[in-house]
Amino acid sequence: MSEIVDLTAYGEEFTADPYPIYAKLREQGPVHRVRTVDNGDLWLVVGHEAVRAALADSRFSKSWRSLDPLAEPGAISANMLEADAPQHTRLRKLVAKEFTARRVESLRPRIQQITDELLDEMLPLGRADLVDALAFPLPMTVICELLGVPSLDREAFRHWSNVIVGQSGAEAENAAVEAMGAYLVELIEDKRCSAPADDLMSALIRTRHEDGDQLSAEELVGMAFLLLVAGHETTVNLISNGVLALLRHPGQLAELRADPSLLDGAIEEMLRYDGPVETSTWRFTTEPVDIGGTVIPSGEPVLVALASADRDPERFEEPDTFDIHRSAQGHLAFGHGIHYCLGAPLARIEGRTAIRTLLERCPDLALDADPATLTWRRGMLIRGVHRLPIRY
Repeated sequence: MSEIVDLTAYGEEFTADPYPIYAKLREQGPVHRVRTVDNGDLWLVVGHEAVRAALADSRFSKSWRSLDPLAEPGAISANMLEADAPQHTRLRKLVAKEFTARRVESLRPRIQQITDELLDEMLPLGRADLVDALAFPLPMTVICELLGVPSLDREAFRHWSNVIVGQSGAEAENAAVEAMGAYLVELIEDKRCSAPADDLMSALIRTRHEDGDQLSAEELVGMAFLLLVAGHETTVNLISNGVLALLRHPGQLAELRADPSLLDGAIEEMLRYDGPVETSTWRFTTEPVDIGGTVIPSGEPVLVALASADRDPERFEEPDTFDIHRSAQGHLAFGHGIHYCLGAPLARIEGRTAIRTLLERCPDLALDADPATLTWRRGMLIRGVHRLPIRY
């Protein structure tokens, strides 16, 4: 067994800026056994080539049942992110049938309208927390409207989601999972019994393949959970991390203002430089796997460090430099392989709309806090600040 690298020894330093530590690990090899604050000892894959390969390697299972075939992880785990082929293939086909490029593209005017309304509320104040004012409510409103979740329930979802992805401890996470699961069961039953609606959740309830296959009741709960949580968490932190990167690099911000055609490339660089997902969700080895001469035994939990991959100098020149002119293609912020993020096109539209409109309407946008005082979300899954104070 490999020597354990104790990440807990770095404390808040690792939470605030994990990149120097990932750089040290990459120099020593592509995979390490590490000790974490919330998840104990596990294997961590670092480096672009190794991460990309691991994300596409079927020997790394996404299903909890690969550890225990009799496990019953609950309805919200009945989703495609926690499934392997052929179950993953089946679920993704059923969802992709309704979560189409046309449906996503049709949301563009509404995304712009929501952004404008949120900025109309924010701008007269002169200063704000960008997370509360724009980065959270925009994607949350969009995904709730897309799925057909009543507006009054969105703050509850924010709380449950933050607890579930924020390493809040087993007791709090289990309570949040149970509460969200119970709500989704009720929501889906209400939709099933009501008149047909045009939202995605109603479409998923109705959709069938040519062979008659459709999502079961448990799978509908799991899919609703995945779409709601993943559908806003990533975009919240794409927007806030991206704006923070611009504010900390005023030269880059000035160039983007001078040439808005750079925006699409800037969004990709934001995703590469400080993306919203630090590591992928759990994987489990189904047999011994050799990575760079280190063998991970069968049945071991593995995390794949997307953030480390996207700062790898073997793939990106001067990776710790934020450069909106670089070609950031090949970044792994949305994953790779069969689990590549289904919502990536929607996240990109929301990120582009939010950041372009913010810069257009706030010509003197500035950070309203010392960057060293910003606090970052706990855990190794979601990468983002709790608050982003700005003035304008």
